[in-house]
Amino acid sequence: MIRSATLTLPPTIQSIADNSRLRLLSGNANVPLSEEIARYLGLDLGPMIRKRFADGEIYVQIQESIRGCDVYLIQPTCHPVNDNLMELFIMIDACRRASARQITAVLPYYGYARADRKTAGRESITAKLVANQITTAGADRVLAMDLHSAQIQGYFDIPLDHIYGSPVIIDYLLAKNLPDVVVVSPDVGGVARARAFAKKLNDAPLAIIDKRRQAHNVAEVMNVIGDVAGKTAILVDDMIDTGGTISEGAKILRQQGAREVYACAIHAVFSPPAIERLSSGVFEEVIVTNTLPIPKDQWFPQLKVLSVANLLGETIWRVHEENSVSSMFR
Repeated sequence: MIRSATLTLPPTIQSIADNSRLRLLSGNANVPLSEEIARYLGLDLGPMIRKRFADGEIYVQIQESIRGCDVYLIQPTCHPVNDNLMELFIMIDACRRASARQITAVLPYYGYARADRKTAGRESITAKLVANQITTAGADRVLAMDLHSAQIQGYFDIPLDHIYGSPVIIDYLLAKNLPDVVVVSPDVGGVARARAFAKKLNDAPLAIIDKRRQAHNVAEVMNVIGDVAGKTAILVDDMIDTGGTISEGAKILRQQGAREVYACAIHAVFSPPAIERLSSGVFEEVIVTNTLPIPKDQWFPQLKVLSVANLLGETIWRVHEENSVSSMFR
């Protein structure tokens, strides 16, 4: 069962239901999340036709007038990544040609983000390429959750609101009253994320796993910097893909004497063999959010899925009403 965030509905949000200029549209990537967001805002998702031609080409038609409206297109670019990304471009183009006043691409998960800089010769920076394509398609602004790196915000020449799903996970962990907590970054690159997480988790101490990556999706864990013996270790990352990094991290934490190990991530990408690794018994719980759809055949006993729908809905309301977004995370 997916647990909703604890955000309460502001009284002023009731006015949105009567605001004929606000429209929510959803792609096929994560319709349940889009429906939750719509319920939070007291709206219905706009009617659309989304289908494929016999050769696989995607067709989109919006079934109501959006002329002069502020349109929010909800579409995480998850598996199948290329199909969902292309559907997003087509929806943006359809809204632009339908004379929408402003088009906001709401990306609970931003795909192609891991290639955000050149680490070797003759590589593409796909995070920048996708940003260019979204802008060229006709989006006026972007709302993204937990980008793989903060620098991706600078790849856009249009406004981007970057929000974080960590408050939902932190509220859940605080309610559990876990003893002797230490927050652990699975690699050096995630230290800033883990430090911010630890600060909001009652200023918990921080540990770092020194990791040497030999190839994409292959990680070799070396050692732990910090004291985890006898403590409840909480591994924090932005995503879990194949689960190699975080499961190897959990094993070395156990070897270093950690009493319990929890895994926390916003985006549950869960590419094979993630489920086998995560359900192998090294974690007490694997805590993720519903930015990406998780098929029922990928659920396992240790999995806990929290909803970020209220958080995204609140952000959409604030953007639409031109209120502060950053104040939500202070």
